[in-house]
Amino acid sequence: MMTEEQKAAVFIQAWWRGTLVRRNLLLAALRKLVKLQEKRRRTSLEFYARQEWAAVKLQSWFRMWCIRLRYCRLLHAVRIIQVYWRWHSCHTRGFIQGHYDLKENQLNLQLEISLGSQACRVQHCISLPIKE
Repeated sequence: MMTEEQKAAVFIQAWWRGTLVRRNLLLAALRKLVKLQEKRRRTSLEFYARQEWAAVKLQSWFRMWCIRLRYCRLLHAVRIIQVYWRWHSCHTRGFIQGHYDLKENQLNLQLEISLGSQACRVQHCISLPIKE
């Protein structure tokens, strides 16, 4: 049989082992919780980055579309002017020469109109309201 001292020693050892097991279980649970929180943080950060990238991409596409629309309108206007002047030069027996440059946010026009002995030279630079 066990004496009182041995029973007390066994009780203390059992208590100590239980404490060690509970401490190890607590540390393992805390490690798992930290990993779970890190995973959630990383997921939310990736989601935020994807949202920001999508917003920037959408804004750039919209700006590109607006600038292209302005360019197409301007090109259409230039073609109408060219057709008008060509028709005019055929009917007045004069001639019209000219060219245009479309660079960034400016339209440079240079026209030379000759009607018999009269000549007119027009140079004009038009700023286009394009946001950069």
